[in-house]
Amino acid sequence: MLHHKAFKFRIYPNHEQIVQLRKTLGCSRFVFNHLLEKWNQVYQETGKGLSYNTCASQLPAMKRKWPWLKEVDSIALQSAVRNLADGFQRFFKRQNDPPCFKSRKHPVQSYTTRYTNGNITLKGDRLQLPKLGWVRYATSREVEGRILSATVRLAPSGKWFVSVISEVDIQPLPLTEGILGIDVGIKQLAVTSEGLAIHNPRYTLRYERLLAKWQRILARRQRGGGNWNKARRKVAQIHERIGNSRLDTMHKQTTRWIRENQTISIEDLRIANMMKNRHLAKHIADASWGEMSRQLHYKAKWYGRTIKETPAFAPTSQTCHVCGNKHAEVKDLSIRIWKCSFCQTVHDRDMNAAQNIKAMAL
Repeated sequence: MLHHKAFKFRIYPNHEQIVQLRKTLGCSRFVFNHLLEKWNQVYQETGKGLSYNTCASQLPAMKRKWPWLKEVDSIALQSAVRNLADGFQRFFKRQNDPPCFKSRKHPVQSYTTRYTNGNITLKGDRLQLPKLGWVRYATSREVEGRILSATVRLAPSGKWFVSVISEVDIQPLPLTEGILGIDVGIKQLAVTSEGLAIHNPRYTLRYERLLAKWQRILARRQRGGGNWNKARRKVAQIHERIGNSRLDTMHKQTTRWIRENQTISIEDLRIANMMKNRHLAKHIADASWGEMSRQLHYKAKWYGRTIKETPAFAPTSQTCHVCGNKHAEVKDLSIRIWKCSFCQTVHDRDMNAAQNIKAMAL
């Protein structure tokens, strides 16, 4: 079955290519902000917005008025218009806030170009992009399938990345009889119904002292200066290292679960509400339960697996999985091991919850 798959690589542009990349980022941002201002004006005057075709038809006139827009990839400018139209569509569906003006000071800058007539090509350790030519990139794996688009991104750490989107024929994995329940946590990243406890590496705590050191250095330096930028990049590099380590752990674990089990049961957590607890917010964010759920869902779709979810407020920790009786006192998080007063079974809190998640989801 055909699926869209992203292949992310770090690229190493030379000085001339960096200038061209920054021009493209600036022009895409200018087009987005210019049309957003017009969209807002028309909406205030008429009560109706602009369509994608109306905005895209203004690009030729904009290029005549500002000739420097012709120096960059035209498809990147069209993608900026498409992003604006998509943003308003999601806003009217109440999926997000209305689009806002983009700033050149934002730590993350990116633009997207589409594949047309072989303008995106990979050969050896070189990648060809429109208006950029051949640029060296880190070849960590081969790009599969038919290339659809490429997104170039400038990270806060100063590194350049490209994400190549391709259409790949992914075949489902062979059927298995495995059924797994997963209870996520903080002390243990996850406990499964099979009795396996996954260690939580806690990467944020691991780099916390180093991060605090460079944040103090950053705070003492004059904003906008050369030394301030060096410290800012160092802080961004530490955050990037934490994020990459966390993603690596998540991908390895979720892939293992998908390969070994046909059905996986998880909790439908309200993570945004849980993050309001100021005592646990940092640890919940570091555990990345939402990222784990996201990876399980799309990998299950790719490989023919099934994801089941228990209701958000199901008492999985308080219910004895043997006799089904509920014990309200177990709601206290400090109780890790408890004994059922009805069937006299001794339970480990997380193991019992994993068993209930498996049963309730099915």
